[in-house]
Amino acid sequence: QVQLVESGGGLVQAGGSLRLSCAASGNIFGISAMGWYRQAPGKQRELVAGITSGGRTDYADSVKGRFTISRDNAKNTIYLQMNSLRPEDTAVYYCNVRKVFEGDYWGQGTQVTVSS
Repeated sequence: QVQLVESGGGLVQAGGSLRLSCAASGNIFGISAMGWYRQAPGKQRELVAGITSGGRTDYADSVKGRFTISRDNAKNTIYLQMNSLRPEDTAVYYCNVRKVFEGDYWGQGTQVTVSS
């Protein structure tokens, strides 16, 4: 089992910044990738950004150039730096961990609200 603890969500004005954190604990052996997803009301959950164990990153087109995913291996933590936030970025953001042979683990979600 993997436990994920997220932090850093909140309310910010358009153009502002937030940084999300996700700390993984428990049986973290075999993690192949970590990432952030988001789900807005009435919409499907979508990938925002991901980072593999090899350090390869991937971003949704809508956040490229504005969001940056990074990781601290010593702390088993990933971060999502979100700049130039827009009202359409408003959503619940979920941390995700993918493990070989076990599948996905999810955090509890953190609300990000961007006011216009």
